[in-house]
Amino acid sequence: MTTPTPAPGAASAAEQYGLFNALHQGGVISWTVFILLVGSLFISLFILLSKWWEQQKIIGQAKKVRAGFWSAPNLRDAATKLEKNSAYRQIVDDGLLAEDQHDKLKDPIDQHEWINNSIARSTASIGAKLSGGLPFLATVGSVAPFVGLFGTVVGIYRALIAIGASGSASIDKVAGPVGEALIMTALGLVTAVPAVLAYNWLLRRNKVIMEGLVAFANDVHGYMVSGGAVRPSFGLTKAAQPKVAATASGVQTTKA
Repeated sequence: MTTPTPAPGAASAAEQYGLFNALHQGGVISWTVFILLVGSLFISLFILLSKWWEQQKIIGQAKKVRAGFWSAPNLRDAATKLEKNSAYRQIVDDGLLAEDQHDKLKDPIDQHEWINNSIARSTASIGAKLSGGLPFLATVGSVAPFVGLFGTVVGIYRALIAIGASGSASIDKVAGPVGEALIMTALGLVTAVPAVLAYNWLLRRNKVIMEGLVAFANDVHGYMVSGGAVRPSFGLTKAAQPKVAATASGVQTTKA
């Protein structure tokens, strides 16, 4: 039993068509588009993984805050329970620093306003750090399809020029070059779709994380300006929770 031998023209056609042959035929423009798209894809994946790891660290820190931060006798002792250089530790440290600096101010300003501004500035800096890299994902998601389309247009233009020079417009002459050119459009979509999905997913997670950080910053501010009388109830032992007692006049007072 003999194996059928492929036609000589079929083997040569298979060797002529393909991605790298299309890049070779397209020249500098095709190679530039290809490198831009592939590079953007890998950078997008790197941003996705690095931001996910950064978010997971802050989520883990939030669990430690809920576990026992507010059960400490004072804010400085509570800060030692947090990891150094963590987001929550930064807010506490900046609040304590603002409290220490208030007495050194020459112009009078309310202590609660000074501390609030400092804590808000600290929270905003954390939010800016979390948002790093997201503009790149948004740019790739919106631009990559057009970059791929540009590569396709250039590829089809070169294919039509070659077809015109050969004087033949048969299907075997048109299908291969046009199919190679369309690879750039597909590559642009492959680059853009993960970038858009990663951007939306990371943005949603950032929003949830920032809501927790802002709530924590408000709790820290309230604790500091009240001298420790105001603190959230979660994470406190029953003995550490504020007690409510009734005075002779019937007005309830809170005991720390």
